[in-house]
Amino acid sequence: MIDDILLEAEENMGKAVDYAREAFGNIRTGRANAAMFESILVDYYGAPTPLQQLASLNIPEARTVLINPYDRSATEGIIRALRESDLGVNPTDDGNHIRVALPVLTEERRKEYVKLARATAEDARISVRHERRKAKDGLDKLKKDGDEGEDAVERGEKELEALTKKYVDLIDELLAAKETDLLEI
Repeated sequence: MIDDILLEAEENMGKAVDYAREAFGNIRTGRANAAMFESILVDYYGAPTPLQQLASLNIPEARTVLINPYDRSATEGIIRALRESDLGVNPTDDGNHIRVALPVLTEERRKEYVKLARATAEDARISVRHERRKAKDGLDKLKKDGDEGEDAVERGEKELEALTKKYVDLIDELLAAKETDLLEI
C-alpha cells in the first residue's frame, strides 16, 4: 500500500518536471529551435492544427527558421498564426518557404522571459508539493485505519520527503540552466 502511494506520487512528480522541461523549451532564447513552435496552432480548414503537422521546420542559421508547408494552401494560415503568437516574429513568404527571422532579444525582453521561466518553475514546484500533500494524506489514512504500522508509515513519509526534495531540486536545476541560457548574450 505504501509503495503504491509513493510510486504514484513519484510518477506525478515526474510529470511536473516534464511539464517544466517542455515549458522551458517553449521559452525563446537568442537562438532558433523547433520547440519554440510546438505550441502554435494553425486554423486549417476550420480545425486548430499543430504547426508541425502542416509544415517542416528547418533552421539554417542561429536566428532564422524556414518553414516548408506540406500544403501551399495552408501558407496564409501559418503566417497568421505566427504573427498572432507570442514569439514576436514577422514571417515572410518568398513563394517556396515561409522565412522567420527571430529578432535579437533586448535586455528587457530577456528579463521578461526569465520572469516567465521562474513562474513556470514555481507552477511545477506547486504541482510537486500538491502530490506530496496527496500522498501524505494517503499515508495518514493508512496509519489511522490501522492498515499499516506507525514505523512503516514514518519510513514512507521520509521517502516521500526525499522524493519531493529530489524533484524540486530537478526543477531548480532546469530553471538555473534556462536562466543562464536566457541571460547569455
